[in-house]
Amino acid sequence: MMIVRRCVDFRMLPRRWACRMAVVAVCFLLQHGVSLAASEVIGTKPPEWKVTDWIGSPPLTKTGLRGQVVLIRWWTAPDCPFCAASADALNGWDSRYREKGLTVIGFYHHKSSTPLKVADVAAHRRRLRFEFPVAIDRDWRTLQTWWLDRGESDWTSVTFLLDRKGAVRFVHPGGQYVKGDKAYSELEAKIRELLGEQ
Repeated sequence: MMIVRRCVDFRMLPRRWACRMAVVAVCFLLQHGVSLAASEVIGTKPPEWKVTDWIGSPPLTKTGLRGQVVLIRWWTAPDCPFCAASADALNGWDSRYREKGLTVIGFYHHKSSTPLKVADVAAHRRRLRFEFPVAIDRDWRTLQTWWLDRGESDWTSVTFLLDRKGAVRFVHPGGQYVKGDKAYSELEAKIRELLGEQ
């Protein structure tokens, strides 16, 4: 609600008008694909991630990836339909843009009631055909710091796109993106822009 508060000082309006204006503003933002939490993150430089158990890569750091465009997708398995649906998009972008300066990373966050096993995460990675590095965000430490602590979204399948200096330039606030839908097109356009292809 911070965006709405910045636009209008509701304390100066009659209560019924303030409520109506707030609802209209939120509906406008959601209709136009703007997440309230996402808009607060754009332009910031999040802290170094705290993840473990790298699969398919030696450990990577945010600092060490300066100069690359970095796409980070939090995912879980096997019960997340949004993560499975977005796998083709992630694999396609990794394949298409890796040589042009894009690094795709999957951060696994465990939601199952069964114990977390690195071997199971590796099996899910193979099943989804992820060729890009995957790390485990134990106890959701980085997800909490980067996203959930902002308190405006319960989605955990969030995607961050960082520019070559490590600043957030795009956030997909959760759910899926599939080739042909609006979310896919917006995210790919931003990847291409950050890579200097537009």
